[in-house]
This record gives sequence, C-alpha cells and structure tokens, in this order.
Amino acid sequence: MIGSFEGDTPITVGADKGYDTKDFVKDLRQMNATPHVAQNVKRPGGSAIDGRTTRHAGYQISQMKRKRIEEVFGWLKTVGLLRKTRHRGLFRVGWVFTFAATAYNLVRMRNLLPPAVPAE
Repeated sequence: MIGSFEGDTPITVGADKGYDTKDFVKDLRQMNATPHVAQNVKRPGGSAIDGRTTRHAGYQISQMKRKRIEEVFGWLKTVGLLRKTRHRGLFRVGWVFTFAATAYNLVRMRNLLPPAVPAE
C-alpha cells in the first residue's frame, strides 16, 4: 500500500514495535516514507529507529495518537468481548464488532460531556 502513493511528498507510516527491523525501516526510507514505528529497545542490536526520526515533535505526536487508537482496541477486546468471538462468519462477526464499537462510542460520548450542574 505504501508503494501506491504517488508524488514526491513524503508520508509517515505508523506501526507497532514488531515492525522495528532494519530491513523494514530501510525499505520505508527508500519509498520516501518516514517510519513512525514504536522503538523496540529490548531487541538484540537495539532499535532500527534512530535520532533522525525520534528528534522531531511529529514522532512524539504520532506515538501519542497511536496509543489512543490502541486504547480503543483494548476496550473492544476486554469490555466489548471481542478477544474471542462467539460467532462465525463475516456478517455476524462484523455485526458484533459494529455493536461493540457503537457501545464504545456511547460510553465515550458520555465521558466527553461536561458534568451535570445541579438545579437550584
């Protein structure tokens, strides 16, 4: 998919630390894509993401936004019961996913509302 982007405008690609490999990062840079991959500093040989990427504020912002997305999927797996589906087939599993995502959005909207002011 990354190779399908045309033009000379650089793009950023976010991924989890499983993609923090020298080959993947090198391939992204050859495709004019900035790798916003989470660093895996515990990997033997260290992380493939160096200071060229991490020194920019955009990398930090990308990592914070990535965490927000991961929180949604974490909620869907634990509270939304999607860690192990109880249904088979794309239609039924898709319906359960839509239902769980809708429930997440309702909970999120409730949390975004300002606190109710008591009537005097």
